[in-house]
Amino acid sequence: MSLPAPSLPPEPPAPSSGGAVADATQLRFRWLPPVGTWKYHLLLSAVALFVLGPLGGIAASYMNFSVGFFVGGQVLAGILGSAVTYGYGAEGKHGANYMQTMAASVASLCAMSVLIQSMVWLGMEMPAAWKLMLFVGCVGMFAVGVGMLYTPLLVDKLQLDYPSGLAVANILRALTDKRLLKVSISKLGGGTLLGALAAWATEKVAFVASIGTSAATLGAGMIVGSRITVPAIVMAVIGVALMPTFREIGWLGPNDPFRKIGFVIGLGMICGAAVVDLSLLAVQAAKRIRERAAVKDEAAEESWKKVNVPRLLAWVAVWGAATLLVGTQVLDQPMGWLLFGMLLSLLFVLINGISFGITDQNPISSAFVISVLLMSMVGLRIPLVGMMAATILLISTSVGCDMQQDRSTGWRLGTNRVTQFRYQVLGVTMGALLCVGLARVFMTAYPALTINQLDNPNAEVGQWGSAMTYKLVGAIRDLGSLSQAVVNALLIGLVIGFVYELLRKVVRNSARYQAYVKRSRTGFAVGWTVDAILLPSPYASSFGGFVAFPVSLWFGAGGIVTSLWNTFSKRGQPAVSGSPGEGEALPEDMSTMSLMGGGLIAGESLFFLIAGLIGLASLLA
Repeated sequence: MSLPAPSLPPEPPAPSSGGAVADATQLRFRWLPPVGTWKYHLLLSAVALFVLGPLGGIAASYMNFSVGFFVGGQVLAGILGSAVTYGYGAEGKHGANYMQTMAASVASLCAMSVLIQSMVWLGMEMPAAWKLMLFVGCVGMFAVGVGMLYTPLLVDKLQLDYPSGLAVANILRALTDKRLLKVSISKLGGGTLLGALAAWATEKVAFVASIGTSAATLGAGMIVGSRITVPAIVMAVIGVALMPTFREIGWLGPNDPFRKIGFVIGLGMICGAAVVDLSLLAVQAAKRIRERAAVKDEAAEESWKKVNVPRLLAWVAVWGAATLLVGTQVLDQPMGWLLFGMLLSLLFVLINGISFGITDQNPISSAFVISVLLMSMVGLRIPLVGMMAATILLISTSVGCDMQQDRSTGWRLGTNRVTQFRYQVLGVTMGALLCVGLARVFMTAYPALTINQLDNPNAEVGQWGSAMTYKLVGAIRDLGSLSQAVVNALLIGLVIGFVYELLRKVVRNSARYQAYVKRSRTGFAVGWTVDAILLPSPYASSFGGFVAFPVSLWFGAGGIVTSLWNTFSKRGQPAVSGSPGEGEALPEDMSTMSLMGGGLIAGESLFFLIAGLIGLASLLA
C-alpha cells in the first residue's frame, strides 16, 4: 500500500537497551537507578502517573468542557519527561518516551469526561462512579489492544508521519542527546516560541483569531509536505464552490458551513480508499504467509518491534468480553448494541488512525456521528442506549489512535514496544479513574455544565461552552430521524474514495510512469500535479471536509512552505559540526522544516495546556 508522503526516515536500528541495563558511563548522575531495573521503572511511572498525567488530564478535561477541544499531553509530557531522564544521556530518550506514553494515555481518557456530561444532558440516571470507572477502564484496555494490532500496518508498513508523534520524537532526541541538541535547539526552540506567540495572539488579537490562525496546523503541514496538504485545500475550495448547490438541494441550511456535510463525504472517502487498500493487504498477507521463514528472519533482526500476536489477540478478546460483561451486568445495557459499538471501533480505529497519521487530526466526533447514523439505519431508536454504545467507539478511537501515535514515536527512537505497551496500560488505568472523577468534580463545582444548552440556548453558562458535548448530544438525540442527505453524501464519498485510490494504485504501480517522474524537472512537476491535484489521496483530501476553511488553508500553507524549502534549499539535512562524530548528519526526519514544524506544534500545545491550568486555577481560587 502506498500513500503520498514526504521522504520518511529510515527505520531506526534496534535500541541499545530496549529494557536492558545501560552502560554506566552514560549516566550523568550516579544516584539515578540503572536503566531497566525496577527502581528505574518505578521512578518513571511515579512521575508520569502522579504528576505529568494528571497535569495533562486536568488541562484536557477543562479545555473540552470550556472550548470543546483539547490538546494531547504528549508534547508537555515529552519535554518534562526529558528533564527527568536527562541524566541518562542519549539513552534517556527511551525513558522519556515511556513517560509521555503513560501521561498521554491519562490525558486522552480524561478528555472523554465530556461523555459523562453528555449522559447528564440526555437525562440519563447516572450509575455509581465505580461502575463508570470500571466500564471506561475496560473499554480503554480493549482500545489499547486494538491500537497495537494496527501498529504494524500504519506505523511499520505505511510509515505514516503522525506529525505530533514526529515532533515528540525530535524533542526527545534533541533534549537527551547533546550532539543533536546543539544543532537542533535553535530551530526547535524558535518554532516553539513562534507557536506559543501565535497561540497567544489568537486569544488576544481579534484579527488573528478571525483568520483562523493555528500554529499547530501550520506545523503539521510543514512536517507532511504539499502532496498531502494541497489536496486538503482543493477539497475545501471545491466544497465552498458547491455550497450554493448543496443549499439548493437541501443538504445544507442557509447558514451552514461546508464542513457540516463535508465531514460525511470525507469519512466516506476514507472508507472507500480503505476498501482498496485492505483488499491489497489481504493479498499481501497471503503472500507473507507463504514466505513465513523470511518474515521470521526479518523479525529476529528487529527484536524491539516484536509483539506476541496471539497474546495480543487474546488481550483484545478478553477485554472485549469484559466490556460486554460490565456493560450488560453492571450498567444494564443491551449486549447487541454494545457489541455493535465494539465492531465499529475495530473499523474506526483504523480509519481515524490513517487520518491521524497523515493530517494530525483524529476526527472522533465525525466517527461518532457516523456511528449514530449507522445505528439508526439498523433500527436503534433509544438515544441513551446509543450513547453507551458510541462511548465505546469514542474512547477506542481516542485511546487507540494515541497508541498508534506513540508507537510512531517509538518507531523513530527504536523504543521497545512491549515495555511501551505496559506503560500505556498503567496510564489507561489512571485515566479511567480520573475521567469519571474529574467529570464529577467539574459538574459539582460548576452546575452550568449540567445545563443542556441545546434545550436552553439562552442559559447563562459563562465560559463553559461545551462545544464537544453540544455536538455529541445534538447527534445522538435525533437518533430516530436519519437524513437522506447524509446517507447520499456518505455513499458519494465511498465511491469517490474507492475510484481515486484504485486509479492511484494503477498509476503509481506503472514502471514507465515512475521512471518518467524521476527523469526530469518536468516529470517531477507532472508527478506532483497528479499526486496533489489530479489524483490526490482520499485520505489527505478528506481533511478539507473535516475542518473549517481557514484551517485547511493553514495546513496547506505549511506543506507548501516545506516543499518550496526542500526544492530550493541545500540545507534540508544539515551536517553536525563541532561535535563528536564530525560530519555526521542529523536523522532525516530532523530536517529544518520538520524541526520548525514540530516546534510550532509544541509551542501551541504548551500555551493551551498552561492556559487551561491557569484558567482552572483562577476558577478554583
